[in-house]
Amino acid sequence: MNNNQIKVAATNKKARHDYFIEDTLEAGIVLTGTEVKSIRQGKVNIKDSYANIENGEVFLYNMHISPYEQGNIYNVDPLRVRKLLLNKREIRKLIGLTTIKGYTLIPLSLYFKNGKVKVELAIAKGKKLYDKRETIAKRDAERKIQQMEKEKYR
Repeated sequence: MNNNQIKVAATNKKARHDYFIEDTLEAGIVLTGTEVKSIRQGKVNIKDSYANIENGEVFLYNMHISPYEQGNIYNVDPLRVRKLLLNKREIRKLIGLTTIKGYTLIPLSLYFKNGKVKVELAIAKGKKLYDKRETIAKRDAERKIQQMEKEKYR
C-alpha cells in the first residue's frame, strides 16, 4: 500500500468558475464515525459550502453529508457546522487575508489521505460576470486550437 495514497471523495467544480483561486492549503476536519462512513460511500456535497473564522477557529458551513443508512442513533445533522483543523500560524494568515483583503475561504475538494479525511481549502476572490465570460471565452479558444491541431496531424 502506498504511503501517501489519496482518494478523492468530492470536488467543488463550481468554485473554479465562480472564484479566482489565489492559494490553497490542506486542512483536517472533525467528523463522527458515521459521517466518515458516509463520505467513503460518496454521499457528500460541498458545492455550496464555505469556511469562516470565528474566535481563532475555522469552521466549514453548508457541507452536506447524507446520514449513514446503518447509523441509526449515531447519525448527526447533515448540514451541521464542522470544525477544520489548522495550525495557529495558518489561521492567523487566513484571518489577515479574509478581513483585510476581502478573500473568501472555499473548499475545493474532500479526500482521504492515509485514511484521514482532508479538505483542500482555497483562498479565493469572487469573479464578476464579465470575468466569468472571459474565462469561458479563453476555454473555448483553447479548445478550438486543440481541435485545429488534431485535424492538422490527421
